[in-house]
Amino acid sequence: MDTATAQESPDIPDKLYFRIGEAAALLGVEPYVLRYWETEFPMLAPKKSGTGHRLYRRKDVELLLKIKHLLYEKRFTIEGARQSLHDESKAPRPRMMEEQQESLFPDPLVGIRSELAAILKLLQ
Repeated sequence: MDTATAQESPDIPDKLYFRIGEAAALLGVEPYVLRYWETEFPMLAPKKSGTGHRLYRRKDVELLLKIKHLLYEKRFTIEGARQSLHDESKAPRPRMMEEQQESLFPDPLVGIRSELAAILKLLQ
């Protein structure tokens, strides 16, 4: 989501689940719109409670905000928005994120290689 959208989007309350009415109110659309989007966007699949009520997680609400931005502000068609979300999920991760992961979870082979190199040096 770009910075303009992030600034305009409503603050999502810190809750585990949102009912369809709460999610619709956050987005400023009617609940039937969310039900329709569920049929058009396969990646949008809220859980259902034992009584059949839709329960949207925070990531579902964030996805709904992206969908709304694509459809209402960028004027994409449903197919165009679906393709845009699909392309976004397939996009390569930025190198910076990979470097951060490497610093958090160093490759164990690097340490092993350096130890083996030191042993080889001793043996020569």
